[in-house]
Amino acid sequence: MADRRSQLALSRSDQDITPKSHKVVKGLTAATLGGGSLVASGLTLTGTIIAITIATPLLVIFSPILVPAAGALLLATAGFVTSGGFAVAAIIAFSWMYGYVMGKHPPGAKTLDQAKAMVASKAQDLKEQYASHTQSQ
Repeated sequence: MADRRSQLALSRSDQDITPKSHKVVKGLTAATLGGGSLVASGLTLTGTIIAITIATPLLVIFSPILVPAAGALLLATAGFVTSGGFAVAAIIAFSWMYGYVMGKHPPGAKTLDQAKAMVASKAQDLKEQYASHTQSQ
C-alpha cells in the first residue's frame, strides 16, 4: 500500500513538471490573439492620426460654412422634435377628453368630477352669501 502511494506521488510530480500539450496550445493561442489585437489597435491608431491630419485643414477651411449649417440643422431638428412632442401631447389630451365626454371614465376623471363638485358647491355658497348680504342692506 505504501509502495502504491509513493508511485502515485511520483507520477503526480512528473505530471506537474512536464508541460501538457494543451497548456502549450493555450499559451500560443493567447500570444497569437494578443499580438493580433496589438497589431489591430496599432493600425487603428495610425489610421486615426492620418484621418485627423487630413481632416483638420478641411475643417478649418470650411468652418465658416459648416458651423452655421450645423447650427441651422440643430435648430431645425429641435423644432421638429418639439413639434412632434406637442402633437403627441395634443393627441393624448384630445383622446382623454373624448373618453371623458363619452362617459368611458378615463384615468383622472373621478378627480375632475370631485373638483367640479367642489367648485359648484363653493359657487352655491357664495351665491347664498351674496343673496343674504344684499337682503340685509
